[in-house]
Amino acid sequence: MKGIILAGGNGSRLYPLTKVTNKHLLPVYDKPMIYYPLQTLIDGGITEIMIVSGKGHAGDFLELLGSGSEFGIRITYEIQDEAGGIAQALGLAERWTRKEDVAVILGDNIFQDNIRKNVEAFDGGAKIFLKEVTDPHRFGVAEIDGNQVINIEEKPKDPKSNNAVTGLYIYDGRVFDSIKTLAPSGRGELEITDVNNSYIRRGSMEYAILEGFWSDAGTFDSLLRASLMVQETRDI
Repeated sequence: MKGIILAGGNGSRLYPLTKVTNKHLLPVYDKPMIYYPLQTLIDGGITEIMIVSGKGHAGDFLELLGSGSEFGIRITYEIQDEAGGIAQALGLAERWTRKEDVAVILGDNIFQDNIRKNVEAFDGGAKIFLKEVTDPHRFGVAEIDGNQVINIEEKPKDPKSNNAVTGLYIYDGRVFDSIKTLAPSGRGELEITDVNNSYIRRGSMEYAILEGFWSDAGTFDSLLRASLMVQETRDI
């Protein structure tokens, strides 16, 4: 399985911190933000990883991470020329993956759980990682029935559950065919929720519930929260 970190976007919600740098290079406690999703993939046993970033600061990622040899892995880089959504950014990795299974993680998501067992047990289709939250209307929300995911609704006004879809996904090679069928949303982007719902319609979507902490770090409050959560684990 190959790994993909999606680290594009302009980080407008963190301005002016992002005036001269990419948000994924900002510190989360004692490490650059990008180190955390990178370590999640490495802990999952993944050694070939692509980082998809925007044009402005691609060289900064290369300067920070290099070839990946420092981490015992191989890193490849791809450029997303303009903001077109998470699914569009993922689609840029098709040729590199050669339609192999992929673990995809958003570059501003911080996870405590180790996903190695999920990676090793993956047998096609797709898998999402859910976390129970108190404010599900802020997220994509999964409606589940037993072992099945029956629908994902993006930022619903009336959530059908408290299970937020986190920024971590595993897909088989068919994900790239799904992306090619998408139409832009009202935001003008190709939405990862639409990709996930295409797998749900085929009956090939699984899920796992995260036990440890999870946070994105894309706002001032969540950046602080993620740093404090990391600090707590360092103190244990």
